[in-house]
Amino acid sequence: MSVESKIEQNIPLAPLTTFKIGGPAKFFISVNTKEDLLGAYRWAKKNKEQVFILAGGSNVLINDNGVDGLVIKINNSGMAVKGERIECGAGASLSKAVRSTIGNNLSGLEWASGIPGAVGGAVRGNAGAYGLSMSDFIEIIEVFNKKKKKFEIFSNKDCKFCYRGSIFKKKNNYLIWSAVLKMKKSEFIKINSLIEKYSEMRAKNQPKLPSAGCVFKNLDFVNLRQNTPIYANKAVEAGAVKGGKVGAGWLINELGLKGKIIGGAKISLEHANFIVNTGKATAENVIMLISFIKQQVRTKFGVQLQEEIQYFGF
Repeated sequence: MSVESKIEQNIPLAPLTTFKIGGPAKFFISVNTKEDLLGAYRWAKKNKEQVFILAGGSNVLINDNGVDGLVIKINNSGMAVKGERIECGAGASLSKAVRSTIGNNLSGLEWASGIPGAVGGAVRGNAGAYGLSMSDFIEIIEVFNKKKKKFEIFSNKDCKFCYRGSIFKKKNNYLIWSAVLKMKKSEFIKINSLIEKYSEMRAKNQPKLPSAGCVFKNLDFVNLRQNTPIYANKAVEAGAVKGGKVGAGWLINELGLKGKIIGGAKISLEHANFIVNTGKATAENVIMLISFIKQQVRTKFGVQLQEEIQYFGF
């Protein structure tokens, strides 16, 4: 079956995201193999269509008007545990990776229990929680070099990981195809206990309505201290400073913005760094709410929040 025959038109993208927001893809293909990925890029070049990559659909906001180009859904979800390592396709779900480690008495990904999305997206954004992140466990990444149209191997160092970022976010030349994560052997009872702990915390603090996860990156504490030392001290007293960062949710909560609504988009009552879709939210509603939050934070604290979510098709 040729790649061209696999390409569909006018495919709704909202159902493929955790936000459940956005218009259709002009062209769409789900790829499971390297051959299909290469073929999709060749087709896009031949037909002069821009390429957009969609993985697990979390942490993204899709344009209401849809995406004018070819959307490639990375769907290689293979997974294999080999000793203390787990090999994952970029399209494998993060939750499935966590379950695989549990079943093999491997510790390291407990913090990711309950986080939606795919491994590729988690690596690209260096997802993390509770003081840990993907970069702590990545050993090798196989990437597709879009310019050279070939696959390459990256070490952890090559990925240039940083807080909620990597070379894959800074440069659009590389696409994550698979990853090898290094875990540590542990006892099932200890692993399960950690998962239950983090899952309970997540259930208490995170909304049930559709969202894209945390909207903003946490803020450097130094930045807040330089601009508003009074609130910097307050953040320390409140326990909102961890790893040199102030929780963006704490800043938004200090403004009393929980529950703020624009159209169908709402600042979550459970966690102020989440915007939820109450049922009929549009991307425009979300963008207006994000802009409002940033303006209020600038006015009150003199600092600039940066989005963690990615804008798709804008």
